[in-house]
Amino acid sequence: MFQQYTYAIYFGLPAIAYLGMTTLAAFLATASVGFLNLHGVRVIPFKWHPRLAAFAIALAITHGTLGILAYF
Repeated sequence: MFQQYTYAIYFGLPAIAYLGMTTLAAFLATASVGFLNLHGVRVIPFKWHPRLAAFAIALAITHGTLGILAYF
């Protein structure tokens, strides 16, 4: 049932690939905010770090769940 959503092709790639790339970008953005604030660059306030982390974790759970459920 979930295969039709997970592996639907958009612009040449399956939907799960785009979700994986978005998840990676969210984790990199989270790490960047933490790293920059640690080194004194306060372009993005630190209060965004936990928000980005929660968003990245939610994306990762969705990505993993769709990947697993595609085989059931």
